[in-house]
Amino acid sequence: MSSVILEASELIESPKEPPTLLADAGTENVNRGVDELIESGVLHRVLARVDISSSNSLIESWWRVLKHQWLYLNSLDSLATVRRLVEYYVGQHNVHLPHSAFRGQTPDEIVLRARRSRAGVSRGEEARSSSVAAQGKQSAIVRELRVKRTAYLSTSTAQAAAEMTGSPNRSPVC
Repeated sequence: MSSVILEASELIESPKEPPTLLADAGTENVNRGVDELIESGVLHRVLARVDISSSNSLIESWWRVLKHQWLYLNSLDSLATVRRLVEYYVGQHNVHLPHSAFRGQTPDEIVLRARRSRAGVSRGEEARSSSVAAQGKQSAIVRELRVKRTAYLSTSTAQAAAEMTGSPNRSPVC
């Protein structure tokens, strides 16, 4: 785990101070390897519910969704594949997937609205822009997730039927 954290910290362009890792107090985040990174000054660690009162449950939830609704539906045969899949999902998540917490807007739309607000763009211009962006939005990841989930459920149903009947070709009698 500490090598992954070190590699991630090296990707940050010219940090003025060490990057901060917000983590829970699990053994993957509090161990000799990570402690050495902290002590060397490469990284600053903040433990949720220990060093600060808030929790890291939102990012934990996001990772759970990434794993169970995307990664585990794909063949994870190499680190390069996992990186490619995570990169794709993050892009789709930020650009195309609307979020209920943002009233149907994407994270990118929220950031764009904040930037426009700072630049003095009117609400009318912002509303027109958001409306156009929201029309007909169904991302590639949503379509692919539906196909993979349907295939997974079909396979699971067929496997369950085979286990119940002892034959892959017979349906269970209810």
